[in-house]
Amino acid sequence: MDDNQNAPDGTRRDFLRKGLTLIPVVTLAGTGLGVTTQQLMAAPESTPRPEPQVPATPKASDYHPTFFTAEEWVFVQAAVSRLIPADDHGPGALEAGAAEYIDRQMNTPYATGAQWYMQGPFVTDAPAEMGYQLQLNPQQIYRLGIEAVDTWCMKQTKKNFAAQDSATRDSILGKIEAGELHFDDVPAKAFFSLLLQNTREGFFCDPIHGGNKELVGWKQIGFPGARADFMDWVERNEPYPIPPVSIRGERA
Repeated sequence: MDDNQNAPDGTRRDFLRKGLTLIPVVTLAGTGLGVTTQQLMAAPESTPRPEPQVPATPKASDYHPTFFTAEEWVFVQAAVSRLIPADDHGPGALEAGAAEYIDRQMNTPYATGAQWYMQGPFVTDAPAEMGYQLQLNPQQIYRLGIEAVDTWCMKQTKKNFAAQDSATRDSILGKIEAGELHFDDVPAKAFFSLLLQNTREGFFCDPIHGGNKELVGWKQIGFPGARADFMDWVERNEPYPIPPVSIRGERA
C-alpha cells in the first residue's frame, strides 16, 4: 500500500503535497485557483520548508450517510482512516471528513457515470492511457467492492474489515492495491484506486463538499485556499504567511 502508511516522521507532509497533484482539477477548480497546484509544487524539494503547527482535530461529526448502508459506512470510515492516518503532523482523512465527502459524491451525476461514455466494448486489460474501460460506475464499484472485501475478511477471520485492527487493515488494503485479492464482480485494483483517489479528494477539497474540515488538509501543505490572489508569493519559495480560506469564507 502507499508508503505513507509506515513512513517515518517528517515524510507525511511530502506525501500529502505530492498527492495533491493526483487530484482531478475539477476538485480544486472551485476555488478559482486552477494554476496553483503546479505552482505550489514548483519549489525545489531540497529547500527545507518549516513544519506547520499541528492542526487541531476537527470536532466529531454527526453526519448520517445518505448513500452507504450502515455496514458500508463503517467500512468507508475504517478504510479512509488508514489511507491517510492521523499522526503527529495532524488529523487524518477520517477526522477531516473524507468519508462524508465520499458519501456526498455518491449522490452526484459523477457517481452514476451520467457524464461518462459507458458503452462497450469494455477492454478491462487496456493500458491506462486508453482511459476508463469498466462498465461499472463509482456507485457500483463501491457497493460491489465493499461487499467483496467484507466477504473475504469474514472467510479469513470471521470479522468484517472495520472490525480488524489497524495493522490488519493496512495489510488487507495492501493486498487489494496489489491485486492479490480476486473479486468476482469488480477488479480489486479498480476499487482501491477509486477509494484512494476519493480519500485524497476528501482530504484536500474545499469544505463546502464535506471534507477538509477546519481546512486541516490545506494547512498541512500550506495551500492558500480560495484567496483572490497570491501570485506575488508563487516564486518566492517561502511559506505563504496568511492562513487558508474556504469558498464560504471559513478561515483556519
